[in-house]
Amino acid sequence: MKLLRTHRRSSLYVVVFIAYLQSALGGDCPADGRTWVPFGQRCYHFVHGEEDTIKSYTREDAKSKCIGYELVTIQSAEENDFVISYSKKVWKETTNMWLGMYYDTDIEQMRWSDETAVSYTNWEDGDSSDLSPLDTCVALHTNTGKWENISCVDDVENGVVCQSVEMSAEEGKSKPSPLLSALVIVSVVVIMGASASIWFLHQKHHMGTAVFTSFEYHPPFGGPAPDEACLVETEEVEDMP
Repeated sequence: MKLLRTHRRSSLYVVVFIAYLQSALGGDCPADGRTWVPFGQRCYHFVHGEEDTIKSYTREDAKSKCIGYELVTIQSAEENDFVISYSKKVWKETTNMWLGMYYDTDIEQMRWSDETAVSYTNWEDGDSSDLSPLDTCVALHTNTGKWENISCVDDVENGVVCQSVEMSAEEGKSKPSPLLSALVIVSVVVIMGASASIWFLHQKHHMGTAVFTSFEYHPPFGGPAPDEACLVETEEVEDMP
């Protein structure tokens, strides 16, 4: 019974371990030592900066904080609300953050830096800009949740949020880490091998008990009990002349 429980426990560990590794292969938030917060299909890093110091980032400064990733893009009201609400957990003061929007001269309109089209906006009421298109960038005000056109070159803001590139399920499956793939294979083989060994020992123990029981000693012929033998002998004596 103890071996059977161990076998079942090992099977459960296999399922849990495989689920964990599948999660690792599925393209979760970046593991680069920084704090990334998941939301929807993307992950976000809110650049905290030094405590009790004034933050001031040009657009180039902001981009340098997100090397390998993009400045945050906003695709929905829900995402806009998430960025605003989480920023209050990171920064004490009201923050104006750079958004990853720029003017694309090829299509002559605003575009996100991850090359996606602008499908959602949340401009300030009456927002207008006399900036040239090539010098037009966008900031998000966390106190109102509204967006404002600002200069890409001359303006500075005090908030930066980096965003990981969205990865579809198919892309995540087509480019798994070779190291993690090898780890999955080796770990599953080892755990399944140990589980199979425990099952075999359980079956061997169970069969051995059954065989031992089936080979218990039984006399081949049932001889008379001592009382019965005395009775037979007495009857024979009485019958003698």
